[in-house]
Amino acid sequence: MSTMNTVGRPTTPNTLPDNDYKHPTLTGGRGLLQDEALIFEGEGWGKTGVDLPTPKTDGSDLGDLVRRDPIGLPGLSEPEAMRHYVRLSQKNHAIDLAIYPLGSCTMKHNPRLNEKMARLAGFSDIHPLQPQSTVQGALELMDTLSHWLTTLTGMPAVALSPKAGAHGELCGLMAIRAAHEAKGEHEQRRKVLVPTSAHGTNPATAAFVGYSVVEVAQTDDGRVDVADLASKLGPDVAAIMVTNPNTCGLFERDIMEISRLTHEAGAYFYCDGANFNAIVGRVRPGDLGVDAMHINLHKTFSTPHGGGGPGAGPVVLSEALAPFAPAPWVVNTGDGYKLVEREEDEAEQAFGRLCAFQGQMGMYVRALSYMMSHGSDGLRQVAEDAVLNANYIKARLEDLMSPAFPDGPCMHEALFDDEWLKGTDITTLDFAKAMIDEGFHPMTMYFPLVVHGAMLIEPTETESKAELDRFIHAMRLLAQAAKDGDVERFKGAPFHAPMRRLDETRAARSPKLRWVKPEGSNHAA
Repeated sequence: MSTMNTVGRPTTPNTLPDNDYKHPTLTGGRGLLQDEALIFEGEGWGKTGVDLPTPKTDGSDLGDLVRRDPIGLPGLSEPEAMRHYVRLSQKNHAIDLAIYPLGSCTMKHNPRLNEKMARLAGFSDIHPLQPQSTVQGALELMDTLSHWLTTLTGMPAVALSPKAGAHGELCGLMAIRAAHEAKGEHEQRRKVLVPTSAHGTNPATAAFVGYSVVEVAQTDDGRVDVADLASKLGPDVAAIMVTNPNTCGLFERDIMEISRLTHEAGAYFYCDGANFNAIVGRVRPGDLGVDAMHINLHKTFSTPHGGGGPGAGPVVLSEALAPFAPAPWVVNTGDGYKLVEREEDEAEQAFGRLCAFQGQMGMYVRALSYMMSHGSDGLRQVAEDAVLNANYIKARLEDLMSPAFPDGPCMHEALFDDEWLKGTDITTLDFAKAMIDEGFHPMTMYFPLVVHGAMLIEPTETESKAELDRFIHAMRLLAQAAKDGDVERFKGAPFHAPMRRLDETRAARSPKLRWVKPEGSNHAA
């Protein structure tokens, strides 16, 4: 019997989707989705799509470096190369296709205006070794970006050069280490306190800098256990690392007390700023007693995310840590802009450099473009909309799914556990795979680790109510199907994706790290 769904379209509950996994196509293609072999399995090894002139030299001056074997790359004509990459794009989910609900990893729309600005010749065609007199516009942009980052955070200094969130963590902890060394306390302060719900990069970074990591417990309502923190603070602690809002999607209510206790113990407060977009324009971390915080430009200020980079994770620093900021930084001399690049004079106490040059110029342009197009009121609305969207999802799903922390609102992401799946023989992983069949990227699964079977959903501030309703509609239908015992829909999913479900355990334990051409076939095994 057909019923009406929440957005007014007729639907038949509990029917399998199209059943094309029971009747696969003969070619492996599905409508407009073409099936093709891996690029290394093609037959075009002896051709090229361009004409290259015969080399004028034989390469004998290269000695033992002369290639003796074929280069080992397939040859593609221009249409073959174009079709290959178009087909690859059809196999991937993207923010330009639909909502990308990964939690604690803000995947939001990147305005095309930002891309246009980054491609301006004065920004895209410059080189870091040019004379500073020829790149005054770029230095002014870096100075302006620094001004707004410090203004938004209430911090006096910023290091722009870190190239990712984890790189920013490294910058912050190295500044903290340098500060303790300057006071002669580094040898006694060898511990960093990290909550159980922290991002995995936090303890990893602390260990990389040479600290031992001590875990801080979490309360039943998903926040730092202040009593446990206080019991572990002492003269051997260098810093604490707290994410706020935290990875459970909650604001740390006791943040001021956490800061007070930390500073009383002579330690520094490092804040993981991964979730700054939930409070930007509303709360200044400097007012909370934070000493160092990285800002993921791709998460808060919309620079591109993923694909291996380039990234940007500037670090804002308190007055106590500002003298130890890494070179380089920009100074307005009144007659122009210059880079402080050496660990002397103004940078006498700098702990060194984090990268060869000044960081990711294209990311600076995109971030500042985003800030200027929004203005102060717009950035405040960024935080408000991010929190509103997450709470809307939580409110619309909590009657079918089980919120991990049901009491009170969440911040920028809604966190559910798998309590509601008990007795269904369906796991969080099964549910996530079924989401792929409905055309959605799964939410973050099994993280944070403190929540069993975690499903962490972050809609971001750039999603409209219509898109949220479309996502919620799919989630409700899947949740009801799970409760109604439609196990087959979930256990084999995804059925409609370009690739079916993989044996992930086997892949992790016995990975194939080298491609070998299959014998007697042009297709992947």
